[in-house]
Amino acid sequence: MPTPRLPQTAWAVLGLLSFPGERTGYELKKWADASLRFFYGAPAFSQIYAELRRLEELGYVTSRRSGPEEPRAKRTYAITGEGRAALDSWAADTDDPGAVSLKHPVLLRVWLGHLAEPERLCALVAEHIEHTEGELSDVREALAKTDGVEAWAHPQIALRWSERRLVAEVELARGMLADLLALRPRQPVTDAPTHG
Repeated sequence: MPTPRLPQTAWAVLGLLSFPGERTGYELKKWADASLRFFYGAPAFSQIYAELRRLEELGYVTSRRSGPEEPRAKRTYAITGEGRAALDSWAADTDDPGAVSLKHPVLLRVWLGHLAEPERLCALVAEHIEHTEGELSDVREALAKTDGVEAWAHPQIALRWSERRLVAEVELARGMLADLLALRPRQPVTDAPTHG
C-alpha cells in the first residue's frame, strides 16, 4: 500500500508518537517545543489536534479518554502498527524532501533598512543576537536532558545540528551588526577651541 501524501507536520506529529508511551496533545506540544522548534518549527496546538484527528481517521493513531478516576478528563494518543509502518516508509523514502525554506524576519527588516532609523535597526539586530543566544542555551539544555538516552540518539543529532546552526546565526548576526554600524555616518571632527 503506497504511503499517503500528508503534510510534513502530520509526519512530525506521528514521529513524536513513535517514541515509547502514550501522550496527550499537551505533552506532544511540549515535546515539539523542546525539540522540533529548533530545526523544523513547533506546530501550534490547533495544528497538533488537527493532525491527530487526521491520523486517527487513517488508522495511524488510536486515542483513549481517561476514566472517571482522573480529576480532569484527558485524551491520550498512541501510534498503531499501521502508523508505524507508514512512518517507517516515509522516513526511509529517498525522494527529494524539498528545499530548505528560510524566512528570516530580522534580515527582511535589514533589507528594508533604508526605511528605518539606523539606531533602531542596530537595536533590532542586537535584540536578535540576545534572543538567539537564549535559544542556544535552550537547545543545550535539551541536549543535556537527552544525554545517554538511547531512544534519543537520532534526535540528539538533530539537536547538535541545531546547536551548530544557532552558533553560526549568532556569528552571522554579529557580522550584520558590524556592517550596520559601519554604515552610520561618521561624526564630523570639530576644530579644537583656540585660546588667546
